[in-house]
Amino acid sequence: MGRTFLFSPAADRRFRVGLLALLAFVLGVPAAAMAWMRSPLQTDVGQPLEQPVEFDHRHHVRDDGIECRFCHYDAERSPNAGVPETSVCMGCHAQIWTDSPLLERVRASYFEKKPIAWRRVHDLPDFVFFDHSIHVRRGVGCESCHGRVDQMSRVYLAQPMQMQWCLECHRNPARHLRPPEFAGVMGYTPGEPQSVAGERLVRELGVSPPVHCTGCHR
Repeated sequence: MGRTFLFSPAADRRFRVGLLALLAFVLGVPAAAMAWMRSPLQTDVGQPLEQPVEFDHRHHVRDDGIECRFCHYDAERSPNAGVPETSVCMGCHAQIWTDSPLLERVRASYFEKKPIAWRRVHDLPDFVFFDHSIHVRRGVGCESCHGRVDQMSRVYLAQPMQMQWCLECHRNPARHLRPPEFAGVMGYTPGEPQSVAGERLVRELGVSPPVHCTGCHR
């Protein structure tokens, strides 16, 4: 007498396929969502923003040799690097390119005492605390976070600015350190291997970045 099965072999196969499909869905949807959140399409990495005034960092930084902290002077003494006042721009442009149509909005901003509505490129969420000054004073180069702005016609997000990226630096800061006086120098290279220079600066500058939640979420 042959054995009797409650379900046919075909039904059993369909059940197995259904279980695998359900497992793939349960695991795949969160994985796809995480991949999407980390993709350039979501983070806007590499996407320049249109600004109210054309400001070419290549010309100002690379050609004219203007260091980051000349304009963003609050970066080493304040949590916020800030956008320079129009008076900083006019410190130079009251003498050069005084009649250029490209600078019409700059002149209007200065004489009418109305700030230019620059669009933020690096905009962290409100629940993230980030202090520019402590990073600059500990020798983290501007380009570590902002990229090589001396090679950008319009500034764009060079790094994803996500928690995992920040933690990777906090756990191994030596590879990003340089003497603080060179923080704003684009393309800086130490006179010795970065691994050696970085570890020495960790000790000399007392670099000990927090890796606990309250270090950045307060």
